[in-house]
Amino acid sequence: DEQVPLALFAGKEYGSGSSRDWAAKGPRLLGVRVVIAESFERIHRSNLIGMGILPLEFIHGMTRKTLGLTGDETITITGLQSLEPGAMVEVVIDDGQGNTQHINTRCRIDTGNELTYFQHGGILHYVIRRMVQNSQVITG
Repeated sequence: DEQVPLALFAGKEYGSGSSRDWAAKGPRLLGVRVVIAESFERIHRSNLIGMGILPLEFIHGMTRKTLGLTGDETITITGLQSLEPGAMVEVVIDDGQGNTQHINTRCRIDTGNELTYFQHGGILHYVIRRMVQNSQVITG
């Protein structure tokens, strides 16, 4: 309702059992822009990127449980302008009461093509932009 992008924290093999594209469309339509998980089901990870959702993976044994989250935190993802496949991405978690955690996560955008899709807000946005560019070249 507040038009604030959402972060989803998850456990192991996030997306298992339903790797169809609607399993990623639903969170996108609800405002989820990043999923931070212990691990991802392979196809679902790809579908998240296709919907413009950033998949980040915990490292060094950290989990959603070790963070002690309440759901009231503000999450900031740093370095999105210089994002690279497999790069380390810092997540800043602020509980609103003066306590801040800085955690490192691994970007699970694994290829250059996936990065391009994500940077365009998802594969559909990428394809539409390409079609518009190509039609401008033909008619221009």
